[in-house]
Amino acid sequence: MHVGESGAGASTKTPAPVTLPTVEGIDLHAQHQADSSGGDFFDAIRIGQRIAFLLTDIAGTRQQTDPIAAETQAAFHAKATEFFGAPDANLMDGSALLVQSLNLALTAAGKQIHFAPTFIGCYDLDLGLLAYINAGGQTAALRDSEGTRLLPNVAMPLGLFTHLTYEPSIQALEPGAKLLIVTKGVTQTMHHGTEFGDERVIEILKDSGESSAATICQTVLEKARAFEALSWTKRLFSKNAQPEDMTALVLARSR
Repeated sequence: MHVGESGAGASTKTPAPVTLPTVEGIDLHAQHQADSSGGDFFDAIRIGQRIAFLLTDIAGTRQQTDPIAAETQAAFHAKATEFFGAPDANLMDGSALLVQSLNLALTAAGKQIHFAPTFIGCYDLDLGLLAYINAGGQTAALRDSEGTRLLPNVAMPLGLFTHLTYEPSIQALEPGAKLLIVTKGVTQTMHHGTEFGDERVIEILKDSGESSAATICQTVLEKARAFEALSWTKRLFSKNAQPEDMTALVLARSR
């Protein structure tokens, strides 16, 4: 994730620093690989008994995507507060409206097509329900008493068409359930022609035991980076070697 102060022009605008909400009974953590070069971005906000969060991967260089991420972040905070501010706000309807608003904000800020796979979720603390839209098919794995598997349902990525509508899916999160989401920089990391892939992400979550959200994020990023065929030494002397952004986000329910 890129953070910083807003500049005078659009080209220097960057997302505001992110502090993920601390909520009793929920362990929420996101971690970005330090050598960021592109458009991975995450954020979360608590509105009453709902926690809205997103993880996006905006296509382009850091210079191109920072202003877009900043505008998307501003829309995320404003619209999440608007749609979920009322105590009786509908979880599914609010999630659909939030994603549509973010898509409009992202496409307007980009001024051209910026392919942006984005996972947007809204978790209801009282009901233990997660409404989510996986726009673009980022790897999202869930571990609970039924096992460890990928969440179903994938929609069109953000940033392509301004007037798309999105239909949220819903998932109950029982006590002990853990949700792990990673950007394509993790799953598409290559080693001798083989991708790190979804199955390795699933196995890491399956084997996570009682690990914290922070530990799971750190583990998946470390294992993906270690999987890479290109060594750090080679990177130092290769003009064309540009590491992919890698970001992981975990939402775990402890009770």
